[in-house]
Amino acid sequence: MPTLHVRNVPEPLYERLRERAQERNRSLSAEVLMLLDFALDESEDTQTELLDSIRRRRFYNPAAAGAPDSSSLLREDRAR
Repeated sequence: MPTLHVRNVPEPLYERLRERAQERNRSLSAEVLMLLDFALDESEDTQTELLDSIRRRRFYNPAAAGAPDSSSLLREDRAR
């Protein structure tokens, strides 16, 4: 299995990694591998899908789907 050495890790980052590993009862190496694996699983496809979903919701027009607009609903409700 390949070995990866990382140089010049800032002390605060190293301490955060060490504390995180200790909280999860893992070795530092195991925690770093878990974090790298998780980060790399977040594919660009997932990000693209998320952005597409946001764009669809952002520009959603209820009137185009046949839903009445809020002002007509308010007028109707006040007329009762």
